[in-house]
Amino acid sequence: MESSFINASLPDVADRMLFAVPKKGRLYDQCLSLLNHIGIEFHRKARHDIALVSNMPIALVFLPAADIATYVAKGNIDLGITGLDIICESQTADDVTELTRLGFGKCKLQVQTPAINSSVTSAHGLVGQRIVTSFVNLTKQRFAELEGVSIDRMKTQVRFVSGSVEAACGLGLADGIVDLVESGDTMRAAGLHAIDTILNTESVLITNHHQRFPKLVETIKQRVEGVLMARRYVLCQYNIKRESLDKACAVASGRQAPTVTSLEAEGWVAVSVMIEKKELADKMDQLKEIGAVDILVLQIANART
Repeated sequence: MESSFINASLPDVADRMLFAVPKKGRLYDQCLSLLNHIGIEFHRKARHDIALVSNMPIALVFLPAADIATYVAKGNIDLGITGLDIICESQTADDVTELTRLGFGKCKLQVQTPAINSSVTSAHGLVGQRIVTSFVNLTKQRFAELEGVSIDRMKTQVRFVSGSVEAACGLGLADGIVDLVESGDTMRAAGLHAIDTILNTESVLITNHHQRFPKLVETIKQRVEGVLMARRYVLCQYNIKRESLDKACAVASGRQAPTVTSLEAEGWVAVSVMIEKKELADKMDQLKEIGAVDILVLQIANART
């Protein structure tokens, strides 16, 4: 589906898939790293928000993360990376297709109130009070739910502020706020604490329901999933007596099944198996206990599922 945005504003990229990534902010560097790992080559000129990819028919469009979901939903952009929180707040979830979650940019959208106000221990305690946030839609949905009424009948006052939301309570503008929390350092420094979680969010790769380049979208999706799998797993190789092979396979079965090769030493086999990084140390200990030797761990640079 082509649009006036594509035809009029970007005449030089009409035959290219438009791929939007955040132009700055907390997701920018991680998005650039991902683009590099999936083999997208480009040079972005200073002060330019469009970069042509040299090895694929793609144009990268650098946009505010808050706008990407809307552009993708309307068909102005073919593919994009943004936060799940942005999709929900912009109310575009029905108009975009989530291709895969990217595992970075993880944080929580939380209701917060001054820590010294010990009488408020849950979001119910802020019903009918003043709330400041940059996530007005999600906040209204949450408090309307708490009040048990429709949004237009709720008593809680929700006001939009675009930045420095955490200062609102200290300045007397609000009784509570709703904001993203990653490490919690900013929240605690402002004397706030979380009393409710509205949404767990992370970066997602999205497209729309009217894909102009379905094969290219699928290629990018597969590449991204391959990088994510490589980040999640390592390749473990070891030797073991064949009589202990079943026990070893029960310890580490891999994504599909281990690769087993006979060795010249009679009764011995070599095994290669993918193991999740978070389980690696325990799995190596268990393999050693049942007789595995020469256990090696290799990093996976890239993969395909």
